[in-house]
Amino acid sequence: MTKTNCTWEHPYAYPEAYSKRVAYFSMEYGLDAAMKIYSGGLGYLAGSHMRSAYELKQNMIGIGMLWKFGYYEQIRDQKSQMRVLYRERYYTFLEPTDLIFPININGNPVQVQAWYLPPGIFETIPMYFLTTDIEGANDYLSRTITHRLYDANAATRIAQSIVLGIGGAKVVEALGGADYYHMNEAHALPLAFYLYSQLKDAEKVKSKVVFTTHTPEKAGNEERDIHLLDKMGFFSGVPLADVRKITDHNTGSVFGYTPGALALCCRSNGVSQLHADVSNDMWAHLKNKPEIIGITNAQNQRFWQDIKLKKALDNDDDKALSERKRELKVLLFKIVADQTGKLFDPDVLTIVWARRFAGYKRADLIMRNPQYFYEMLSRAKYPMQIIWAGKPYPEDDYGVDVFNRLVEYTHLAHNATILTGYEMNLSAALKKGADIWLNTPRRPREASGTSGMTAAMNGAVNVSINDGWVPEFAQHGHNAFVIPEADEHAPTEVQDQHDYEHLMRIMETEVVPTYYDKPSEWWKIVKNGMREVVPQFESGRMADEYYKRLFL
Repeated sequence: MTKTNCTWEHPYAYPEAYSKRVAYFSMEYGLDAAMKIYSGGLGYLAGSHMRSAYELKQNMIGIGMLWKFGYYEQIRDQKSQMRVLYRERYYTFLEPTDLIFPININGNPVQVQAWYLPPGIFETIPMYFLTTDIEGANDYLSRTITHRLYDANAATRIAQSIVLGIGGAKVVEALGGADYYHMNEAHALPLAFYLYSQLKDAEKVKSKVVFTTHTPEKAGNEERDIHLLDKMGFFSGVPLADVRKITDHNTGSVFGYTPGALALCCRSNGVSQLHADVSNDMWAHLKNKPEIIGITNAQNQRFWQDIKLKKALDNDDDKALSERKRELKVLLFKIVADQTGKLFDPDVLTIVWARRFAGYKRADLIMRNPQYFYEMLSRAKYPMQIIWAGKPYPEDDYGVDVFNRLVEYTHLAHNATILTGYEMNLSAALKKGADIWLNTPRRPREASGTSGMTAAMNGAVNVSINDGWVPEFAQHGHNAFVIPEADEHAPTEVQDQHDYEHLMRIMETEVVPTYYDKPSEWWKIVKNGMREVVPQFESGRMADEYYKRLFL
């Protein structure tokens, strides 16, 4: 049934502190395992934000994309190598709306329809998801725009940003407008040019737009040919001379989404305090950007934390805590057995490395010396188990190759394995079942990293490079174990060797002996992590801080 007379509706009254009307734009959301419209950390962060905005009764709506095939489904071939599967998804809990309108893409009118997610389904704020896959209204090529999240085709990616930005702006317009438009990453940048086409004043646009940048990685800051963007309608018909003027792209043919977003927003933030510092240095050459402040990412405790673990912690009951942790390891190891045929032991120290397989995250750092790695795993006195999981971008040949090499390296090891299908349910199971949550990015290239937060909530101890959110949380030997910082200006090979040697030293002399020989000390570290990750890294703090510091 089509939802008619759509309004900016919430099932609650807004406290004064959260009364500003905010429209939150994100290319992906990790709301629930039932709705696979996310790829990883950006989506998980956005999903937690939507949940906490609901819990705090904020006057916000979410705007996203209804990806027909999601990101991709990670499967194996007959030799257990990773393969990519695209499968149609159907979401019967979404309501089609009568918000259907044309958008000009590459000189052609494309119909866009909004589907509504009621707050009661996943306990989020009201959300609208956009699709061009409308039978009878669009040709096949137009319908494919909203098929695959982060499509590899450049023109399709541009079209996706146009749909999110301009389509989302039209939804907000139909719902009565907003005080602020929040771009969670620069994917939605066309909305700023749409607003400029209406207001004819860059300062008025800037007064309504705020922007969160999520990556210090150059590859994560999208750039396109400015003439192609103009041809495809990215700038809403704004003359190219005006585009250049208001975004400080005065010469050249390369247009940067992040510099454009920084030029057209009144306030901006990075997603950790370190990331804010890195971002301000990274974009220091831009003339008209606001200072990039740090609002550190966080995750929703109610969604991610195991209830029984929390109860045991609240009662300071070590016995109940260790028993529940063992139960959760057993549940995780059933997934391991189902996928790989390997039988893991719940009484053995279990290390998990699980996140996107990007090169700078260094999934294989711990086995930089393969012979030593296997020797370490085979020790009788201090046994260990290790699990990898994560999804590389399907076109990232290096990330896929690392995944497949780990398949080969762990094939004959009874206590090392790699899992496929790193979606929200598997992510939760890994965090709840891990003893050690291993995090090995090449500093300072991890903007925030949020998986370690939810791992800590579930009694996993972070062993981490001091990057992203970690410097704000970790106290070595107290609530985590921190690998000393390498010289970030040294050659990559030197940094990797430094980090590997210190990781091995900490594992061998501190982590493993504490786990086996000093269990009372181990559980102190576990409990310190669980207690100290909340509320500072719980998304209620983050959602409140966005209102107080960005939506002024």
